[in-house]
Amino acid sequence: MTQAKLSGFHHVAINVRDLDAAVRWYGEVLGFRPLIPWDTGTFQRRILRHPGGTVLALSRHDHPDGETRFNERVTGLDHLAFRVDTRAELDAWAARLTVAGIEHSGVCVTPEMGFTLIAFRDPDGIQLELYLAEDAPDR
Repeated sequence: MTQAKLSGFHHVAINVRDLDAAVRWYGEVLGFRPLIPWDTGTFQRRILRHPGGTVLALSRHDHPDGETRFNERVTGLDHLAFRVDTRAELDAWAARLTVAGIEHSGVCVTPEMGFTLIAFRDPDGIQLELYLAEDAPDR
């Protein structure tokens, strides 16, 4: 059988309660820039791109469930981790989050796996991580 290869993620889409506030937050805190809007009869979506190339879509669904706060303990997204290539970049992110007034874990090493990361939450309570890629071996 021929190997079916994946070359990475194209984008990740997450649901938010306040689309304008989320676009502003992801821009100001993480540096994402608006790429294109995509609205339908049932949702509004803003597709953002980070200068590093990562694409993130923020969606607001026109449904009563759209008001529900995020919960990583139900089926679906647990958290979203962004790759950071060096410890110096991770330290710079820690400083940036602190200056922005974002509560975060600081640079920490997970005791179970030994990975270096910073954990924090977006305005909807979605856990985000900045993950040191050099600590993530191919397994």
